[in-house]
Parts: sequence; C-alpha cells; structure tokens
Amino acid sequence: MVKKEHQPIVKRTIVELLWIIAGVFSAGFGLKSFLLPNNFIDGGATGISLLIAETTVLDISYVILVVNIPFITIGYLQMSRKFVIKTACAVSALSLVLALIRFPIITEDLLLASVFGGFFLGAGIGLSVRGGCVIDGTEILALFFSRRLNISMGDIIIIINVLIFGVSVWLLGTEAALYSMLAYFVASKTMDFIIQGIEEYLGLTIISEYSADIKTAIIKEMNTGVTILHGEGGYGGKESTPKKIDILYTVVTRLELLKVNRIVDDADPKAFVVIQGVRDVKGGILRRRTLPQ
Repeated sequence: MVKKEHQPIVKRTIVELLWIIAGVFSAGFGLKSFLLPNNFIDGGATGISLLIAETTVLDISYVILVVNIPFITIGYLQMSRKFVIKTACAVSALSLVLALIRFPIITEDLLLASVFGGFFLGAGIGLSVRGGCVIDGTEILALFFSRRLNISMGDIIIIINVLIFGVSVWLLGTEAALYSMLAYFVASKTMDFIIQGIEEYLGLTIISEYSADIKTAIIKEMNTGVTILHGEGGYGGKESTPKKIDILYTVVTRLELLKVNRIVDDADPKAFVVIQGVRDVKGGILRRRTLPQ
C-alpha cells in the first residue's frame, strides 16, 4: 500500500511514464509508416539517424540508439541524473519498438508522407518532453554549446539542421530534401503544440493613472489574477518629484487579449501597455481556454 504522502509522486511518475510510452510509439509509427518508406529524414539526432539509415545498410533501430549515445553522455554532464536516465530509457525503448514492431506503410504519396510523418514524429517528441525526457538529443547538444559559446540554443539547432539538410540534398536529392524539410517543419510545430498546448500566453504590463479601475475590471470580468507593482512616473522629466504609480501585471491567453485591451481602453485610452510572449505558466489564478466575449 502506497503511503498517502507518496501518492502524488507515484501518480506523477505513472502519468510521465504514459506520456513517454505514447511518445515512443507515436515516433516509431511516424518513422516506419511514413518517413522511412519514402526516403525522408527529419532534423536533429533523428534526422542524422535517418540519413545514415537511408544511405547505408544499417537498421534504423540500431542507428538511432548509437547516434543518441553522445548526446546522452553530454546530458549526463549538463543535466540531472533523473533526466538522463529517463532519456536513455526512452531512446532504448524507441530502438526496441523500431526493431520489434511491424508498422504498416500507410501511404506512398510524398506530400502525405512528409506531413503525417512529421506530425507523428513531432507528437512523439513532444509527448516524451511532457514525460520529462527527450528522444532526440539535439536540444542537449545545443544547450552544451550555448553555455560555452555566445550563441543561443535556437541558433545552434538551426545551424545543425542546415548542415543535416544540406547533406541530404547531396545524398538524397533535392526533391527528397525538400519534402524532408516540410516533415521537419510539421514535426517542430506539432512538438510545440504538444508541449505548450493550444493556448499561447501573454504577459501584460499596464501603466495607467487609472490602474485601480483597470485592476478591478480585469479581476471581475476576466476572473484572473493581477499583480500590483509600485513604481514612479518618469516621463519627460517635467516634474521635480516623480509621481508614484501602480503598475499592473497579468497573464492572459491570446484569445483573451482583445477583451483586456477593451477594458484598458475603456478606463484609460492613453494607458501604456507592454505585451510579451510567455512560454508557460504555473500556479496563480489563471482562467484557461477562455473564448473572447
């Protein structure tokens, strides 16, 4: 019998395991049913594995495991042991799924294969990330170099993929490389959707003399939280004594942005509003999946 205080941990572990299993099977399905039969590749470590498998007699199930070993080793030096262990297990599971399970070839239509192959592969990678690991080690390598070079992770990933697709043009031909780029684009967008969800969060900083009215309206009409920051006005330096002002900060979805703008405009058309993208949110008072009214 699991102790009550351990139940949340056990429940979270089970949920993460289910995410990873679903991710492994989705990625395997995308690879064996769509991308491999049509000689397409993807970006990152998976793309390197596919490229090697397409141009040699080596089986993808072995290649994908060997290619990810250096990334997992780097991850051991950079990240938590739990993350590395889960990643190693997930990559090994993907290798076994590719080796042991016969997935049917769904279509030989090149456009459908690239789109749906990218979709299922991206979903698999996204689901594994939801489970707390990765089945593509590109992000680990990008993190490793970004900490040593003055380059962002995004730029490093772009450089890696440009090299991969450049080689694919030479080895697979221009048409196959173009379809592979389409598959990568679909995979990356699907992965973002799986990880971040349907909503895009926005952080709003609102500076207004009528902040009290705006705060009350947002809480009442939006049913979401507002943080009050105490600041001073500094516009133009016209006043010898800076004027105290309350600055509001709230997080809403993009669907709710129009309604917030209406609230602010009704209270103070001259209000200064800064809108920033927010990758994710946790805790607080946030009403999810709200349609604009």
